[in-house]
Formats: sequence, structure tokens, C-alpha cells
Amino acid sequence: QVQLVESGGGLVQAGGSLRLSCAASGRTFGSFAMGWFRQAPGKEREFVAAISRSGGSTYYADSVKGRFTISRHNAKNMVYLQMNSLKPEDTVVYYCAAQAGSSLNRASTSAYDYDYWGQGTQVTVSS
Repeated sequence: QVQLVESGGGLVQAGGSLRLSCAASGRTFGSFAMGWFRQAPGKEREFVAAISRSGGSTYYADSVKGRFTISRHNAKNMVYLQMNSLKPEDTVVYYCAAQAGSSLNRASTSAYDYDYWGQGTQVTVSS
């Protein structure tokens, strides 16, 4: 089992940057593929980015490709989401998630495949 705690959200102007962090508990962090999702009120959770257990494979939603970068540091039990060129439509709650049972170099882009979730962190981008 793993517990996830996000941080780094906040208020930023359009065009600005934020880096979200997700700290994972436990000593088996390297056995999980990791993902970032976001959810607006009344809408389904939306895939943002994912990274494989090895860190060698990354995946992005088209809406964030070229602006966001996911990374992980297995020795520190951390996963990050660097968000650049932020837009007002990026304003939502962002969630970190862990996928158990994934292969070393794959990660799912579906929220249904993730087993553990953080509490979320709010990102607000002003125009």
C-alpha cells in the first residue's frame, strides 16, 4: 500500500509556471507507475501525465503536451509535474495517483487503472 500527498499548487498568472510534487510513503514506490490527473467540479477525472516505474516512458494528454513535464525520483519516493505556460483552463484540482502491477516501462492513461490517490492540490491560473 502507498499513501500519496500532493503539494505545490497555488495561484499563478497565465503564462507562469508551477511545480507540483507528490510524496509517497512506503518502501515500494518503485513498483508503481505514477500519474497526474485533474478534475473540475461536476466533470470526470481527466488524464494529464503518467510515468512508468523506470521513468523511461512518459505519457501526456494532448492539452498539456509541450507545456507539462512529469518526472520521478525513486530514491526519494517523489513524483513531480512541472507546469509551464499555464493557461486559465488549467485551473482545476490536480491529483497524484499510483498504479500497481504495471510493467517496468509502461503506465496507464486511464484513471480506472490507478489504485491509490492523493487528496489533490488546487491550481488556479488567472488571466
